[in-house]
Amino acid sequence: MQIDTSKIQLVKTILDSEDEEFISRLVDFVKNETDDFWPDLTAEQQEDIKKGIAQLDQGKRKPYRAVIDRLGK
Repeated sequence: MQIDTSKIQLVKTILDSEDEEFISRLVDFVKNETDDFWPDLTAEQQEDIKKGIAQLDQGKRKPYRAVIDRLGK
């Protein structure tokens, strides 16, 4: 099945549905699939994440338990 055919069938299914729960779940699914939190982060948060990824790429890792113990939790 081609993508255009699938899209048309999907839209038809949505338009024909009177099931509010189905529509609500579909809206939630689409929202969750398209939400990107990155723009909502501050520049400092983005930089910290980039720094952490770079450290992981360089092999600088700490065990989860060591981090939790250091934080005193």
